[in-house]
Amino acid sequence: MDKKTDRPVVALIYDFDGTLSPANMQEYDFLKEVGISDKKKFWNESNQLAKDNEASGVLCYMKLMIEKSKMARKSIRREAFVNFGKSIELYEGVKEWFGLVNKMGDENGVRIEHYINSSGLREMIEGTDIYKEFKEVYACSFLYDVDGIATWPAVAVDFTAKTQFLFMINKGISKVSENYRINEYMAECDRPVPFKHMIYFGDGETDIPCMRLVKEQGGNSIAVYNKDDKAKKNAAKRLIKDNRVTFACEANYKKGGEMWRIVEAIIRQVKSNYDFQSLKEANLNVKKLD
Repeated sequence: MDKKTDRPVVALIYDFDGTLSPANMQEYDFLKEVGISDKKKFWNESNQLAKDNEASGVLCYMKLMIEKSKMARKSIRREAFVNFGKSIELYEGVKEWFGLVNKMGDENGVRIEHYINSSGLREMIEGTDIYKEFKEVYACSFLYDVDGIATWPAVAVDFTAKTQFLFMINKGISKVSENYRINEYMAECDRPVPFKHMIYFGDGETDIPCMRLVKEQGGNSIAVYNKDDKAKKNAAKRLIKDNRVTFACEANYKKGGEMWRIVEAIIRQVKSNYDFQSLKEANLNVKKLD
């Protein structure tokens, strides 16, 4: 709850690749810069590296990014990765979405917060036009030496790490280095963002645990898909059939579209439930004084 205005907080939590953007962020300017024209070749090499070494797929793709940059004699400074983010394409309506949804929240008496929960690279997300819209960005990142050169992964976000970030949002923990605080007791009424006030947007396998967790805890999850990708559309339908998500819809963020109508209905429901619960609690307190 927003303590200052007595408004409930609704958290919109987004995966990035395939959810806000049609492709993996590395597939835009980064792979071109390091001389890789076949994106499948990069991901196949990463997957094989993980398989051969029983290693994390996320850590392997991060390792390859550094290796391929060095081989191509390209910069692996932080600002280079941020610059690659400028070329990332976004789905229709994404750039306008955040301001419009914030206004929608104000009109319905709730405060909107936006978060990223991604296995992609934070530095690249920082290079996009929408980075400023997020309260927190939970994503992979590199460690950099004194010369600003990437040397080692700092954070690697796989599907289990993604669920951890949901609990951090739930308890108002912003710093990844303070993730130990997840295990500290906090009464449900004191948690800044209840799970039932969360809306999770995802498209892939790494999002399934998060989408299911949010749904099972009373929130809503939305499986999004590219309208031109039949396999993704069928996968989203299976998630509905398997009762893992609340909704499945095309990744179109324009005002008035299906995604818009779903989010608007959820926000109104959250506010209505919040007001109803507030009336119950107020009534109970009056009766106690009688």
